Amino acid sequence: MTFSLDDSGTTELTSSEREVLGWLEFGSASRELAHEVAGSGFVPDVVVAIARGGLLLAGSISYALGVKSCGALNVEFYTGIGERLPDPIVLPPLLDESELAGKKVLLVDDVSDSGRTLKLAMELLSVGGAEVRTVVLYTKPGTVHEPHYTWRRTSQWITFPWSALPPVTVEAEAVQA
Repeated sequence: MTFSLDDSGTTELTSSEREVLGWLEFGSASRELAHEVAGSGFVPDVVVAIARGGLLLAGSISYALGVKSCGALNVEFYTGIGERLPDPIVLPPLLDESELAGKKVLLVDDVSDSGRTLKLAMELLSVGGAEVRTVVLYTKPGTVHEPHYTWRRTSQWITFPWSALPPVTVEAEAVQA
């Protein structure tokens, strides 16, 4: 597979096996999603990211909507490309769901693949009395949770700009030098 950067700054993949999102397209997508949320009449009191994939989108949408109250819920499900745990698990530090009782919460993630992570997070927040709506960049077929707001639908594996490159390590830097 090869990557190239087009004139708009969008990364393109020459193989049809992946959906590739570039940084500039991410900015446009997050703004479009914010317009969709605002246009629906839902005015969140709090934006909650599902970490790690939803962190950047949640920050972008919270700025676009003017929502200053943000939080994160750490959920692990994927352990690698196409590899996941039997069930999603919540990791520390934990979000204090009691602080969200009676609040309108916009729950944000990068993708609703199986939908099990979003479903778990939505249940955790709703049990505490929050009104929760979900927003994602991508929704895949067969998800068990259909997000309230979706930018695109795809059945392909998605390469996000924040996870396209391997982690930075001392060893990797030494090899590049």
